Amino acid sequence: MPQAHVPASSTAATQAASGPDAVAAAVRHVTVIGAGTIGASWTALFLAHGLRVTVSDPLPDAEPALRALISQAWPTLVALGVAPLQVPWLSLDLQPDPAAAVAVADFVQENAPERESLKIDLFARMDEAARPDVILASSSSGLIMSRLQSRCRRPDRCVIGHPFNPPHLIPLVEVVGGQQTSPDTIARAMAFYRRVGKHPIRINKEVVGHVANRLQAAVWREAIHLALENVASVEDIDAAMSQGPGLRWAVFGPHMTFHLGGGQGGMGHFLDHLKGPVQSWWDDLGDARLDETTRAALLAGLEQESAGRSIDDLAAERDAAIIRILAVRQTR
Repeated sequence: MPQAHVPASSTAATQAASGPDAVAAAVRHVTVIGAGTIGASWTALFLAHGLRVTVSDPLPDAEPALRALISQAWPTLVALGVAPLQVPWLSLDLQPDPAAAVAVADFVQENAPERESLKIDLFARMDEAARPDVILASSSSGLIMSRLQSRCRRPDRCVIGHPFNPPHLIPLVEVVGGQQTSPDTIARAMAFYRRVGKHPIRINKEVVGHVANRLQAAVWREAIHLALENVASVEDIDAAMSQGPGLRWAVFGPHMTFHLGGGQGGMGHFLDHLKGPVQSWWDDLGDARLDETTRAALLAGLEQESAGRSIDDLAAERDAAIIRILAVRQTR
């Protein structure tokens, strides 16, 4: 049976008294705007954690596509140990009108197309319809919240909550406030994401692309440069990452990795001995462009690396491996 809707606190005083974790625990009903790949993945995660979910999408075939994506994600959530065996379909509603959808929400996760003007208009409409205490979070992968909240009457409750794809599997969420976002909103958003099993990080300054996308974009740019210069094949460059640094980065990030690289002397010893070589590598990095030459080289290289495997097969292989990695991390 669908869970009863329990309104969250409507006063800032009550929220302050109960704290971000308690307010996050009071969320019972989440509205997801946009039923594409990211929105469906979020929906599956929220359903797995016992929440009622209303999804709004203007496309006429949104419901069958959404259900198919949720069904595809569900075995992963079961394997992670966070979901019941059967999808709780009775806890899922579809509402084409975004205003009506957010009116019933305790938390909103927006996943509309990555177009600034569209999102500015959407946030203004959601702000009009949602209860004053409800957080409006955007999954935007690179837009600036200060712009998205610019037409809202309550911009203090608007925040970026950018997941890493697929959200139901990858723990990371980047939480970024705009110039008018309140510290309480950021604290409550991070508490809510922790509640549904995510690993939120606080980003202190707005930059295009946030943090994780900028990091992977920097690595990918050099990977493309190496391929275009025929230093190695696309397949071998991918292997250089997945069979080397990628394994270490699944445990610690680059700073801690190089701190360990310094042995007992840590980062200080590492810099004393290797700052010169590392600086020379930085100075020699390429500046690849995503033009037609690059496109052709990538497609040819990936066709060879894929070896006839479909996108679905590759995604299933990726997800199964990530599940095993996460299982190992949870036992640390």
